[in-house]
Amino acid sequence: MVEGSSRGTQNALSERELQIVELVTAGLTNQEIAEKLEISKRTVDNHISNILTKTSTSNRVELVRWALQWGKVCLDQVNCCALPPAPDKEKA
Repeated sequence: MVEGSSRGTQNALSERELQIVELVTAGLTNQEIAEKLEISKRTVDNHISNILTKTSTSNRVELVRWALQWGKVCLDQVNCCALPPAPDKEKA
């Protein structure tokens, strides 16, 4: 699980919620998300509502800004950071 917003919420986003955040940031509607994930639109609506609450955002635009700000999504190689490679542990 990934921690929610640093705005004081201690709730974590589930893997499914993170999937939905990615699809929202890609511009998909709730109906399109439902079709892509093979779940009902009502389920997507519920997930979106829970995500907005957990991230202390009030709409999709704020959610996208939150996701970009906290590194939850990567758009067209923008806002992406690769972790540096682990140092080789050679015996001296």
